[in-house]
Amino acid sequence: MLEVRDLRAGYGAVEVLHGVDLDVGDDEIVAILGSNGAGKSTLNNTISGLFPPFGGAIRFDGEDICGAPSERIVERGVIQVPEGRRVFPNMTVRDNLLLGGYRRGRANRKRNLDGVVAVFPRLGERFTQHAGTLSGGEQQMLAIGRAMMAEPRLLILDEPSLGLSPLLVEEMFGLIRRLHEEGLSILLVEQNVMESLALANRAYVIENGLITLSGPADELLDNPDLKRSYLGL
Repeated sequence: MLEVRDLRAGYGAVEVLHGVDLDVGDDEIVAILGSNGAGKSTLNNTISGLFPPFGGAIRFDGEDICGAPSERIVERGVIQVPEGRRVFPNMTVRDNLLLGGYRRGRANRKRNLDGVVAVFPRLGERFTQHAGTLSGGEQQMLAIGRAMMAEPRLLILDEPSLGLSPLLVEEMFGLIRRLHEEGLSILLVEQNVMESLALANRAYVIENGLITLSGPADELLDNPDLKRSYLGL
């Protein structure tokens, strides 16, 4: 579904990604693991068209989307839930959700809204509440619900567990599993190594803008380099 080849990207004159290769297949969860500053969000934002790449190739369903405008990439069904949720705090929960279907999924807005509420009943209870007054976990639900309004074919989740309590982290990963079981392909970008590898089909480890490890998630769980670098074992 998604093919990234020799991707170089960054900000201004500073190159952050130095030739990244990765794939996401149909009906897969692929995890991108790495510490702060490794280049994970740069990768997401470049795939999503928010920043132009320096070089390389990005294909989605065989179509070249490298350097395409973000709105075109959204229209193809590549939808990102950014790090930090980025809900519109002074707008209601309902209006935040409706904005998610602005470029894609508008014809099915009512059906999609009902689907989001079925997954997140708490959002339905807070339709008229301003998003900025929600808890961190509820805002993360809202950010994912907003993405679902766009009928994603590939959902990019950037640090969905960041800042959540251990109980909510467990709930969030359960939700991601459920979305995948319903047929959604997911690129999961996380620092939570154990939870991500337990959930994913395959995984990549990015360090200093380079992929340093990759393979089936269950094999990476037993990789001594990964255990030493990220788990202190």
